Amino acid sequence: MSRPTLMNSPFLLGFDEIEKALERVTRSASDGYPPYNIERIQSDASGPDRLRITLAVAGFSRDQLSITLEEGQLVIRGRQQDDRERQFLHRGIAARQFQRSFLLAEGMQVLGADLADGLLSVDLVRPEPERIIKTIEIT
Repeated sequence: MSRPTLMNSPFLLGFDEIEKALERVTRSASDGYPPYNIERIQSDASGPDRLRITLAVAGFSRDQLSITLEEGQLVIRGRQQDDRERQFLHRGIAARQFQRSFLLAEGMQVLGADLADGLLSVDLVRPEPERIIKTIEIT
């Protein structure tokens, strides 16, 4: 038995990738760690609006964080090693690994990343697409 799909309208041709992307997003872990913000940074005369993803990564150093683009996804990972030499009387700050993924629309570009004051910021931009009008000849 086939299940109905979101994009099963006969007027939505070639949108299979969008449906796959939606399935991937719903399958991704909904763990709330680390907390993050996504903000729109208004454009100035130099270019289009940007997006900034900011993750709270207190306790992580630059070498414990990695940012990769994998098949249209921005993947941010943090890996801390447990320090065996330290003895804690109370441990309220866990050495915790994480992976946070963001599905990017086609054409999105990563401008760069910055780590300051325990906040990792990743800037993204989508250049304005060129409007193309093409006439199809009838034969």
